[in-house]
Amino acid sequence: MLATQIKPEEEVLAKIFGKRVFVFECIGCEEVYFPREDVEKFIKELEEEITGKVVLDYLCNREFAREYLQAYSSEIKKAEVILVFSCGVGAQIISSLLEGKTVLTGCDTLYLNGFQGLRVQDFDCNQCGECYLNYTGGICPITNCSKGLLNGPCGGAKDGKCEINSEADCAWILIYKRLKKLGKLDILKRILPARDYHKIIS
Repeated sequence: MLATQIKPEEEVLAKIFGKRVFVFECIGCEEVYFPREDVEKFIKELEEEITGKVVLDYLCNREFAREYLQAYSSEIKKAEVILVFSCGVGAQIISSLLEGKTVLTGCDTLYLNGFQGLRVQDFDCNQCGECYLNYTGGICPITNCSKGLLNGPCGGAKDGKCEINSEADCAWILIYKRLKKLGKLDILKRILPARDYHKIIS
């Protein structure tokens, strides 16, 4: 199974400060531990304007998520930031469906031994314990980049395709395009530290 935990408050608050926020809260499938009480407390204490909130399960299902986007389209349109409390897959799904919006994850996903559940889409989460989606436009560099690079492409991409798998798009080219569309290319100037693998095996 897997577990989610809320990201450090300062990381999330710094990115949503003074902005209108719409919240997705995925209570997860049976194979996921979700800290709902902590999430509710965090949301309640936010000073930012909440344009709307939806609590659902199986945010990892693209078509299911799309229906919620349509149902809450007016509230989402008013928001400047979409804050997603879910595993990494759910956050990636929402980000892919709202490419013109800033989508942030409020959770880190941790690995636990046991049954992992069934994925119903093409996105994946490596459960690395320190989600990078907030720095990469909602595109995971761990699962989408064949080399798992954190600070840009390897230089071997050709015609937008991966050096290792020529049928796959280069993840970092996709990240660049997404951040450019969002007007957030400055994020790429930040150097992310090496992964802390203790967060995976602890």
